[in-house]
Amino acid sequence: MRIVTDIENISLKRSVDAGKEEQRKAVREIMGEVKRSGDQALIEYTKKWDRAELTCLRVKEEEVAAAYNHVEEEMVSIIKEAAANIKEYHQKQLKTSWDFTQDNGSVLGQRILPLDSVGVYVPGGTAAYPSSVLMNVIPALVAGVQRIVMVSPPNENGILPSAVLVAADIAGVKEIYKVGGAQAIAALAYGTESIEKVDKIVGPGNIFVALAKREVFGDVAIDMIAGPSEIAIIADETASAKEIAADLLSQAEHDERASSVLVTTSILLAEEVSQEVKQQLNDLPRKEIAEKSIDQYGLIVVVETLDKAVAVINTIAPEHLEILTKNPYDILEHIRHAGSIFIGRYSSEPVGDYFAGTNHVLPTNGTARFSNPLNVDDFQKKSSITHYSEAAFKENAHKIAKFARLEGLEAHARAIEARYDN
Repeated sequence: MRIVTDIENISLKRSVDAGKEEQRKAVREIMGEVKRSGDQALIEYTKKWDRAELTCLRVKEEEVAAAYNHVEEEMVSIIKEAAANIKEYHQKQLKTSWDFTQDNGSVLGQRILPLDSVGVYVPGGTAAYPSSVLMNVIPALVAGVQRIVMVSPPNENGILPSAVLVAADIAGVKEIYKVGGAQAIAALAYGTESIEKVDKIVGPGNIFVALAKREVFGDVAIDMIAGPSEIAIIADETASAKEIAADLLSQAEHDERASSVLVTTSILLAEEVSQEVKQQLNDLPRKEIAEKSIDQYGLIVVVETLDKAVAVINTIAPEHLEILTKNPYDILEHIRHAGSIFIGRYSSEPVGDYFAGTNHVLPTNGTARFSNPLNVDDFQKKSSITHYSEAAFKENAHKIAKFARLEGLEAHARAIEARYDN
């Protein structure tokens, strides 16, 4: 890994992948075809790209039951425990409606309700991501969403990964379809004969899924357009080079464009970590991906003080931040921009990815400056409540009418005066 002492002229921000023109064109064509042909388009695209011939898009109950036979009991137990941890954490985020009465008798408030329906996209095919199921579904259930639809591309045999089906069942998903790619996003956004449209779409996917989510935004809500994964670590001389290298590689193996950054006050630690990364790469199964990531977007920054380390982190605004220092809470107090923060040597980033309970759907590429981890609020909507009293109206009507006329909106003013004239 590169070791630098001056990052003034080094940009750690990666360009947003908006896709090539032919990819954007292909996505728009898919959208149009799904709107026109519905289920038939989904079946044909699934045959073309996933090489699976389907007669029924919806996963049957017996398929979910059979999935348990292919996942070892200990793993089922682990998924259940992770789900319970995620549920407990997100229940703390739950907000309820509120109101208050003013001295003049007016009542103001806010009504908080869950969305009616949510679609969850889960990557599939050769990969299986049961953790993605839990992280996207459970906050929606805690929020009170009544209809949660999961979509995921099948393998060549027309089935979804057993671990994904088990996770969906444990999380409480009742409606699952074997469809992926841009066509799945189109189905969720606009509906087909089998799949009723939803109000919001969440979940990660490839470039075609990301472009499709961009296309449908406005017709439905989306969670975010997530970029490649990131980890940043603040460490002093008390940290372990071996542990830091392992944590950096845990993100580098995700994607060739993943970013792994260490900011430290110790040049000795920097050199040790650089060597450890090289050594640990040797027997990593996803070595080729991780190596490209480290070469392109891996960086070790040596700074004079921890205050400067904090300044670097607040500039980067990383998706994941680990604090591995003697007094980590002193550092935490000054961190303003990070998606998810992990404190101490036993809080390795994968703890949050899978089990602790915090959500692993996080803002990337500097958007942690203004965005949040996926949470219960993402699955609720709010309405303002105004019950103005007669006393308040009589006191303030002329002010409201005057304000309306300041903006040149005479009908607004007259709507007020129609009441106090009487």
